[in-house]
Amino acid sequence: MGDRTHTPTGAAARALTADRPAAIRNVVLVGHSGSGKTTLVEALAQTTGAVNRAGRVEDGTTVSDHDDVEQRGHRSVSLTLVPVTWGGIKINLLDTPGYADFVGELRAGLRAADAALFVVSAAQEAEAVDGTTRAVWEECAAVGMPRAIVVTHLDTARTPFDAMTRVCAELFGGDDPDAVLPLYLPVHGPRSADGHAPLTGLTGLLTQRILDYSGGERREHPPAASEQDRLTEARDRLIEGIIAECEDETLMDRYLAGEPVDVKTLVDDLERALARGTFHPVLTAAPAAEGARQGLGTVELLDLITGGFPTPLERPLPAVSTLHGATLPALECDPDGPLAAEVVKTSPDPYVGRLSLVRVFSGTLRPDDTVHLFGHGLDDPAREARPFHEAEIRVGALSSPFGKQQRPLTACVAGDLACVARLDTAETGDTLSDPAHPLLLRPWATPDPLLPLAIEAHGKADEDKLSHALARLVAEDPTLRLEQNPDTRQVVLWCIGEAHRDVALDRLRTRHGVQVDAVPHRVALRETFAAPAGGLGRHVKQSGGHGQYAVCAIDVEPLPAGSGIEFVDRIVGGSVPRQYISSVEKGVRAQAARGVATGHPLVDVRVTLRDGKAHSVDSSDAAFQTAGALALREAAHAARIQLLEPVAEIGVLVPDDYVGPVMSDLSGRRGRVTGTEQTAPGRTLVRAEVPELEIGRYAVDLRSLTHGTGRFDRAYARHAPLPPHLADRLTSSPEADAKHA
Repeated sequence: MGDRTHTPTGAAARALTADRPAAIRNVVLVGHSGSGKTTLVEALAQTTGAVNRAGRVEDGTTVSDHDDVEQRGHRSVSLTLVPVTWGGIKINLLDTPGYADFVGELRAGLRAADAALFVVSAAQEAEAVDGTTRAVWEECAAVGMPRAIVVTHLDTARTPFDAMTRVCAELFGGDDPDAVLPLYLPVHGPRSADGHAPLTGLTGLLTQRILDYSGGERREHPPAASEQDRLTEARDRLIEGIIAECEDETLMDRYLAGEPVDVKTLVDDLERALARGTFHPVLTAAPAAEGARQGLGTVELLDLITGGFPTPLERPLPAVSTLHGATLPALECDPDGPLAAEVVKTSPDPYVGRLSLVRVFSGTLRPDDTVHLFGHGLDDPAREARPFHEAEIRVGALSSPFGKQQRPLTACVAGDLACVARLDTAETGDTLSDPAHPLLLRPWATPDPLLPLAIEAHGKADEDKLSHALARLVAEDPTLRLEQNPDTRQVVLWCIGEAHRDVALDRLRTRHGVQVDAVPHRVALRETFAAPAGGLGRHVKQSGGHGQYAVCAIDVEPLPAGSGIEFVDRIVGGSVPRQYISSVEKGVRAQAARGVATGHPLVDVRVTLRDGKAHSVDSSDAAFQTAGALALREAAHAARIQLLEPVAEIGVLVPDDYVGPVMSDLSGRRGRVTGTEQTAPGRTLVRAEVPELEIGRYAVDLRSLTHGTGRFDRAYARHAPLPPHLADRLTSSPEADAKHA
């Protein structure tokens, strides 16, 4: 931001070990898919000298290449760490996916970072800032995380830089658009015959110097006289924005009175406001031209990161508790303090097995240390989906990733990140601590996966490996939820969206060698009697030797929803011996679990045993169980069976502009809106009850309906009668016939 000297080349640029938290910056890059995050990371790495002028590391790969980085349409779907150094400061750049489906990777990056760069593309116009990006900005604002904005693709821009800064101020500035202002203005070269004006440099608003990149290296010179008016107007607005955030309340009065403010004071105030999360500068950057070492704007961006973004010492650490949930005193980012580290990502490695990316919040982690690994507290409500586990394990080698390389580290101090080998039982989100003082870091929030994927093993060999593969898959990705549905007997992977689903299937096949077939997801329906009925179960067989004899008569009547199966004994005179009453009940309940008409469990009925017959020799427990089941089926033939469908309570949080379309869409899904409430300025929560048959793809449809700005949660409410025309369609379909055969 000011005039600084930079000599980042050679071995010093590759020294990726930090010895103190003050020499570390952890920065996460956030932005829409295609905004240029990965290209920006590579440009920063080239400017720091971490890669050569061709953008390659020693093995010929780029810094964004990694064994665990899968691609969909040449876009990363995985969190990637790229460490570089600048001016003696280690910068951990965390490149996150831009797809909304992989918000779990994005949240892991936010957890590991202390500041955020929001990357927006001038070539994407209205799509430059999607709903997910705006939601992440609001989350960062809520916790005071420092943020800056980088505009990319100005060389191919559909929207000029001035218009992009106005868009950023409107979307990110909230009630204070003057807190989002540019630090530099782009300089364009002569316009060509096709109307294109190449980007050649930047004008520093505080220093009033042209930073010229047209020759391949950064050069400085004064601005042209013709640019002075435009420069002065933008500079005055920037100075006023910086002073408005200054802690010295007299500075604004002195400035308005005409007292000059020196550049150093402005830079210092800017950096303090940025570190507090109250001012958000807008910069631009572009990759280096062919043969050039420095990308346009990358030096300025690196200066901002090292000078304005906070060190790990300046950011609050996650809350900690005992293994049983009791709150502990807040940790400090002290290399000599108690060890508290967290696994923010796990991925397979062909050479060392599972590789864990770890953020150390307190203490120092060293190779061969013994640590206490703990995941999912004893009182964690998510234990059913992700069981509690703990172990004392030995840490393997520490390394710093760089492309496909893993560069060895001797230690990882508080505030730094490292890859740890051979943490084979570790899952994403697990805590590593001192065995003498075990603790648990409060987990970060992850979205609830709401798109079901029912799968079956393709063959016998796959069936044998499927369970282990699914366990590994879910351990690596906390936004996947595995369900073994006892009602439908399906294995269901709950995903964030369709792209997330496709990647999960691909990982099962490529990482774990398991072929699976996606099958239609079945909703757990129920049956009940629509009216009273009676049934007679007669099980009489004599085929030589000991025979079978049992007869029972029952009455069945419907009960209110939620009553389950009620069995009543009305036998008088011993027509059914006492020892066989429970046998009849077992047979009735077993048949109810199997269903009596469509194969779905029978619920909410009272079954009354009123009469029967027994034989002194041939009656048995098994015979009366069979008779009880036959009697219930006989009663079902004499009555109308009502199908019940599960109904979910859902809450849909959307911008006010989409409330009408969302409510209309819910009505079309047989939903009943139960209320709305304002949760924040411009945001409304729509509450409704909707049949689960209608919301199997709602996670995808809502994203399309609200352009990625809406989200919802769901919870089971009850089972309710299924309309007859839908019941007839379900029971007459070939799939239903095959299911209930």
